[in-house]
Amino acid sequence: MYEEFFGLSASPFVNSIPSGSLYMSPILHDTLGRLNFAVSHRMFAVVTADVGCGKTTAIRKFTDDLDRNNYEVLYIANSRLSPSWFYKSILKQLGVEPHFYRDAASRQLHRELDIIRGVQKRQVVCIVDEAHLLSKDTFEEIRFLLNSKMDSENPLSLILVGQNELWDKLKLQSYAAVRQRIDIKCEIPQYDRAETARYIDCHLKYAGCTRDIFTEKAIDEIYRYSAGAARAINKACMHSLICAAQRKEKLVDDYLVQEVINSELP
Repeated sequence: MYEEFFGLSASPFVNSIPSGSLYMSPILHDTLGRLNFAVSHRMFAVVTADVGCGKTTAIRKFTDDLDRNNYEVLYIANSRLSPSWFYKSILKQLGVEPHFYRDAASRQLHRELDIIRGVQKRQVVCIVDEAHLLSKDTFEEIRFLLNSKMDSENPLSLILVGQNELWDKLKLQSYAAVRQRIDIKCEIPQYDRAETARYIDCHLKYAGCTRDIFTEKAIDEIYRYSAGAARAINKACMHSLICAAQRKEKLVDDYLVQEVINSELP
């Protein structure tokens, strides 16, 4: 509804924006560079951020840009998996019927990784999302998985993605053996006020907007509400555009944003 009122060709503040049209903040650019380096050298990387700050969006952009002729990308979203189901999830994505027993499944996986690297000349990238929910047993299994050929090389690139509490957990002494294997660490912070404005502008331009819709004071209010978290920025902007369209107002000011935040948003 609001798209037609504002003359937009697409919805600007939704998760389905093509990765090529995302706002490329300096932090996102740096994160992508670090992750590309990690996969090119079969490293172990950890990506952390606060809730709603774009972890999954960054991973989507990263995987969309990978050459699938050279990389096999595996994605695990159920991070409450036991060690056995961790192996089974990876093997099933590789098209292999996993063995019932964990040790046998582990050997299966190492054989498949050797085939993919040695015969197909491709590298496996395994991404585990919501990794702050992983159990200690699964973390230990990850450590064993990365221990290949007498600890001389990683059999795959592994990327753990989770909320900031993931790193808090890894800093504990009981996780020292896992933490010491981490090669690359990426932290995605909230946007500052200037980046919030650029984020809004980038998404509006993606949707075909050719003029300013949000006043500077409106952006101030959006930033104050969202604290620079992308998900909250999207929510505030979308609800403000809906409200403005209902009222036939072509400009979103700070009073409208304040009203929307107070009456419609948690």
